[in-house]
Amino acid sequence: MLKQSTNKNNKKHFDILDVARGFAILLMFIYHFSYDLDYYGFINIDFAMDNFWLNFRTLIVTFFLMIMGISLYLASYRGLKIKPFQKRLLLLISYSLLVSISSWVIFPTAMIFFGILHFIAVASVLGLLFVRLKIINLLLGITLILIGQFIEYPIFNQPYLQWFGLTTTLPIAVDYVPLLPWFGIVLIGMYLGQLLAQQPTNSFLRSWQSNHPVSNLLALGGQHSLHIYMLHQPLFLGFLYIISLIVG
Repeated sequence: MLKQSTNKNNKKHFDILDVARGFAILLMFIYHFSYDLDYYGFINIDFAMDNFWLNFRTLIVTFFLMIMGISLYLASYRGLKIKPFQKRLLLLISYSLLVSISSWVIFPTAMIFFGILHFIAVASVLGLLFVRLKIINLLLGITLILIGQFIEYPIFNQPYLQWFGLTTTLPIAVDYVPLLPWFGIVLIGMYLGQLLAQQPTNSFLRSWQSNHPVSNLLALGGQHSLHIYMLHQPLFLGFLYIISLIVG
């Protein structure tokens, strides 16, 4: 969720990443609005068991974290700008705490203790250790995904270890994004970021610019993804609450 810094050879942003991030936000809107419709009883979907919605969520999280890995590499491979990174990290931590507190109030039995924002905050710091590993990131990323998918230990069911993954039973939480297998996706994204950085400046991926109203809107959303993430659910829930009062 970080952006490429300005230099004389590169434009400030990679438009294609902004658009991709914006498209991921659109998918997230669909998922969360459907979840909220179920919460208020307008529809009936078992999000914990329905394969379509389970796979849809996996696709969205994968999309977000892949882009996050790409962006983290592009923001750091020529030297990390410490102050913007610290500011972003502080905002992530603050929003993560707010999400946990809000979810505890709304869903007291399924509060978010390590969701997507908590994960991104941790992975943003941890990922800096892997910037120089090149193709090792691809191999290690695949390995971590396989470990996270197929290896389980009861010890990781302890509340203080559930953030790591490898649990034998999934914790009850509205949003749960453990370090394994998801950090593997970030590492693969960092490898893809390396490939993008190696592209000539006139290549399609580096030179493409958003010049259509739809792509411009997606790019705008992608540039403000963190704030949009924080605002959209209160707006969705508030809107549907009003509708439930009207029709109920």
